Amino acid sequence: MNLKKVNRKLEKRFGSAAHASFHDGMITVTGHLPKWSDVVEACSSAATKYSKVHVVNDIVCDEVKEQPMRMPKITDKSLDGETPDVLIIGGGISGVSIARELSKWKLDILLVEKEADLALQASGRNDGEVHPGVDLSKGSMKHYYIRKGNEMYDEVCRELDVPFKRVGQYVCFDKTWLKPAIALYCLWRRKHDGISDTELISGEELHRREPNLGENFKFAISNPSSGCVCPYGLTIAYAENAVMNGARVALNTAVTGMQVENGKIVSVSTNRGTIHPKIVINAAGVFAEDIAKMADDRFFSIHPRRGTNSILDKKAGAFMHSIASVVGLNFGKNHSKGGGILHTVHDNLLLGPDAVETFEKENTETRKESIQTVFTKQKKTMPTVSERDIITYFTGVRAPTFEEDFIIEKGRKTENIIHCAGIQSPGLTTAPAVALDIEKMAVEMLTKNAPVAKNSGYNPIRHGVPVLREMSDEERNKLIKENPDYGVIICRCEEISKGEILDALKSPICVPTVDGIKKRIRPGMGRCQGGFCSPLVTKIIAEYLGVPISEVKKSSEDSVITFGKTK
Repeated sequence: MNLKKVNRKLEKRFGSAAHASFHDGMITVTGHLPKWSDVVEACSSAATKYSKVHVVNDIVCDEVKEQPMRMPKITDKSLDGETPDVLIIGGGISGVSIARELSKWKLDILLVEKEADLALQASGRNDGEVHPGVDLSKGSMKHYYIRKGNEMYDEVCRELDVPFKRVGQYVCFDKTWLKPAIALYCLWRRKHDGISDTELISGEELHRREPNLGENFKFAISNPSSGCVCPYGLTIAYAENAVMNGARVALNTAVTGMQVENGKIVSVSTNRGTIHPKIVINAAGVFAEDIAKMADDRFFSIHPRRGTNSILDKKAGAFMHSIASVVGLNFGKNHSKGGGILHTVHDNLLLGPDAVETFEKENTETRKESIQTVFTKQKKTMPTVSERDIITYFTGVRAPTFEEDFIIEKGRKTENIIHCAGIQSPGLTTAPAVALDIEKMAVEMLTKNAPVAKNSGYNPIRHGVPVLREMSDEERNKLIKENPDYGVIICRCEEISKGEILDALKSPICVPTVDGIKKRIRPGMGRCQGGFCSPLVTKIIAEYLGVPISEVKKSSEDSVITFGKTK
């Protein structure tokens, strides 16, 4: 790091409005700028990619007004006085995978999530790709974990009963003159970076495998190890298995403050009471910097980045069966600018995401220009894709640091916190491997005060709800004879029965909302997007809970479906 050089760049671009200083092992950028894009540019110019010296953003920005965290409606004392061994903050893929690995030990594990369900933010709003790591270089935490995580997926998904397919990935090129350089790139990735399945294939071979991709592609990088998984399905499965092994999950629970004494967290304030954990694991996504600040251990900053995906009807899924994208001369040097096309584990096509810097951590609205950006690019990948086939779209907000790398480490000033921060793509892929290392850190931290015993009853196997649409007629008939509810089809598009909905309501983490059931077993995820089945699902939930239909919510307490009878 050359601080003088950094400040020369800042002065040339922003005059005296931005300045960098170095202290406590981090670079702090201060000043006053009008636009958020200026703030991102200033802090990014002070950062070194993959560096352990992080940039902290302390710039005042006129465009950024006060951004209070969205809070749960619930306020009670249900967690007041709790003394867990481990408090995990965040119910995304990072938090729940850590909880599951820690449940191998005889520990009191409490995971808190401020939303009404798990995976409601970035972990449930991504494309579900299990990346091969072809765009990652040695020296980053992302590269360190990518192959380890990728190789764990077959076993993890088998144990958790989650569908996973290795569909393969193609990075396509339309300029023949690039082939020698890309061939060297592939060789480097194989030999130096350990991405062993990287190979170059001809345009003819590409079109033999995927005939509907663009006709003008001359060659492609192939990585057969790339796969797809349902990201929210995997997150929920991890959490359920953790609960089966003794962990606890508290939804609608937001962390609002911490008391730190002599470099140690002694209490954590929430809307459900004050908790006194032995150690804290920060897996709070876009709020990871806020948690670090509460813990007096802020040494990095998050600059949120929006990404929008579109889901196409299953009929479009028949046109491509892998993952593909087209790239230009900036391959490997930019963030996602339109993503790719992915054949999902549920046989839809997914297009996206794009990448848009934002200061709004919780604004997941979908904008027309994002969909247009993605489709403009992906029609080059596969000309037959059409906006007419969109059945839904969604936007997620990622949580990158200015160094564009993960932070997987113990606190620098506060001794009983572990950070799992800066998690963006390929965070879904790396989560199984990251969880193992954080498990080791946490057990090591706890062992300093008292021995930690293994959980002799630990069971890594979690059985999901039976999936009727994947069964043979014989298997279906047998199940229906045992329980006639499996013969009552509620969702026609996804062939979901009443029996499956009731099974989801009886799961280890019951979330009795229409969206909670939708995420677990997919009623409402088909072409009609719940137009037929949502009222029926609402009625089943009400009957199961023994409450009026008007008390059933779509997702959170605010999402009222009905207000009562009209006649």
